Amino acid sequence: MNRIQIAATAATPEIDFDFAAHVLSLRGESYPENAQAFYGPVLAELEAYLATHTDRRITVNVQLAYFNSSSTKLLMSLFERLNTAALAGNSITLNWHYDEDDDTILEFGQEVADDNAALDFHAMALA
Repeated sequence: MNRIQIAATAATPEIDFDFAAHVLSLRGESYPENAQAFYGPVLAELEAYLATHTDRRITVNVQLAYFNSSSTKLLMSLFERLNTAALAGNSITLNWHYDEDDDTILEFGQEVADDNAALDFHAMALA
């Protein structure tokens, strides 16, 4: 399984999915013109990784400052896939980093946690 490393742009987040280390990270802002085109290949690789790994400890680090509605749909799909993998026996920790003054991002993270209860969710305020 190849590592996915995508540099951040003005409209897309940095993605670093280090499958060998079982650490998946998203950081930045997400409002690509075509969210499906951007996230589709990433979700496909994630799906392939999760299909071949059970009983693993996987750490997911999310530090998104902004995401639009089309990104939200695909991000929720990503979290649902991780939740399914957790239900199948993986231990998945979701570290949700947010600016301490950004209630919107924190509330979205809490919604992710509520909708995906099998994930070990940790909200982490950034000063």
